Amino acid sequence: MRREVEVPSLITLCIYSIRDELIQVDDPDLSSVLYRLPTELFDQLLLQLPPLALEKLQQRKSDIFDDYELLTDAADNQRKRKRYLNFEEEWKNLYEARWPSFGRRNKIFESKSFARSAKGKEIECESANDWHQIYWEAHLQNCLDSTAEIALFPSFHGRFSEIEVPESILNYIDHRGHVSRFTCDYSKFAYHCQQFGSYARHLRLPNVLCVAETCLLLSNARLESLELQWIKSDQHVEGLCKLISQNYRSLKSIKFMHCKFTVASLNAICDLLCMHCPQALGMQHFSIKTSSFLENNFPCLPAGLISLLSSGRSLSSLCLSDNHLPRHLATIVFDTLVDASSSITVLDLSENNITGWLSHFKWKYRSITEPSGTYNSLKSLKELNLRNCNLQRDDVDCLRYALVHIPNLEQLDLSENPIEISGIRCLFPYFKEMSHRYSPLVKLKLESCDLTCFGVCELLEALSALRKPLNFLSIGGNSLGSEIGTPLGKFLCGGIQALDIEDIGLGSSGFMRAGKELVKESKLHSINISKNRGGIETARFLSKLFSHAPDLSTVNAKYNFMPKESLSILSSAVKAAKGKLEHLDLRGNILCEQQIDLSELAEFQTNGFSILELSSSSTSNEPYDDDP
Repeated sequence: MRREVEVPSLITLCIYSIRDELIQVDDPDLSSVLYRLPTELFDQLLLQLPPLALEKLQQRKSDIFDDYELLTDAADNQRKRKRYLNFEEEWKNLYEARWPSFGRRNKIFESKSFARSAKGKEIECESANDWHQIYWEAHLQNCLDSTAEIALFPSFHGRFSEIEVPESILNYIDHRGHVSRFTCDYSKFAYHCQQFGSYARHLRLPNVLCVAETCLLLSNARLESLELQWIKSDQHVEGLCKLISQNYRSLKSIKFMHCKFTVASLNAICDLLCMHCPQALGMQHFSIKTSSFLENNFPCLPAGLISLLSSGRSLSSLCLSDNHLPRHLATIVFDTLVDASSSITVLDLSENNITGWLSHFKWKYRSITEPSGTYNSLKSLKELNLRNCNLQRDDVDCLRYALVHIPNLEQLDLSENPIEISGIRCLFPYFKEMSHRYSPLVKLKLESCDLTCFGVCELLEALSALRKPLNFLSIGGNSLGSEIGTPLGKFLCGGIQALDIEDIGLGSSGFMRAGKELVKESKLHSINISKNRGGIETARFLSKLFSHAPDLSTVNAKYNFMPKESLSILSSAVKAAKGKLEHLDLRGNILCEQQIDLSELAEFQTNGFSILELSSSSTSNEPYDDDP
């Protein structure tokens, strides 16, 4: 039987012709005619335009009308006039079509005015979501990545500007090859930098692109943040310094990954950042991760870095993670920030062996209720990350004295340190003091700290006594056993909003005990109970939790050995949740390995989207994001 082929209408054929004409020819008269189309035809046209055609049409708007004419032209209706201004809905759809997984996740943040940057990170837009800028920034990052891959070949000795952008990238913006590939500038990297560089705000550059030519190619960019990778030579540093100087008025964030610095090279970078502070907004976020200095056993921090820490009043976050930072340099960093009464809000010293770095606080400042009058305070610090720093019991004992000088601390991460329960008990006086007054602490991470069931019971009791309850607690990775189920169930009925108890050995009896304690309403929004081998009792616990936690939206229940029979229990529970649940991760359970009746999944939807995750999926064209 012959399949019937749908014949396109005359209007559709005209739209296709206009689309191709827009891409291939720069004709202002054509754009002028298009802007005067009836609203219905104009809307149909916009739906068919690929990014390059939409860009050309939007660029011509200012040549045809000004905003005043658009807003006061009585011949056009309000809807059409509004669309003339930015085409944001079209750019949003194009972005989500090109990077579908990030587009799907964006729906969660739209109500909060969040969008995605070129690296996939959540960014808060200054006004409406600028999908136009976000799209071309992400596209330019794809072009940079492909150019860097070619430039890294030992056989490459040409100019970056002449490198050809792959067909796989070009096809996304010109409707699968409608632009002639004989148009030499269009296929070259230089064209994309010149045309779309002005949209670049957040870029990632490997060392091979940290040269003068890149600065020239990106001369029209207004970079707000830079991520630099594998910076090792003086040539890389010289190119980077040119790029910083070129963007010093807008640059607010700089991040180094996998770099090797000499003291001289780091001084050059920091001195440049300090030099521009009076004229610019100032560096707000400075990060060096998984990097090192070429000189070993240096007794002090580079002078340029000390100047940046002590004089950078705009500095909001500092990350020196996984840099083989010794304890005496960690001490210098902290003391420099305290002495300068820095306005820093985030300090990350994680993944460094800094045992004993705060010992001077214990011996000099005995009070744990108020700081010494001769010592300054980090009143602005809200987040302290000390994950995997080989901290011992004595380090936590010293930390409680330092915490007095951080009166507004909201987040503390001590995970992956062998502090054991004796170390946690050192914080109990601090918690007790906080229970008598307003406590700003809202997030505490104690994953894989060699904690015991009895010790965590004491901890939960101490935290329950806080005048203002924690929002988030993570105690995953500690072998606590099934007996912790009872105190955890009671704790869930308090004010906790997010709880991570991954891989603590709950088992089926632990889930059963926790469920029995759910006797009143919980304020829980998110919970991670993965890798606890609870079997069908996991589903029964979740069923009861759904009925007692009306605001629960995210559940991670991976690898709990849940059988197929759990699905009917969960389906009924999700239905009872009345659409509040947004994500339920069931990957790695037995039910995922069996044939599932799709009708049983009907309840696993919110706002028309499935909330259920049963298996992993990946999208090859996703914008790169190296953050956890």
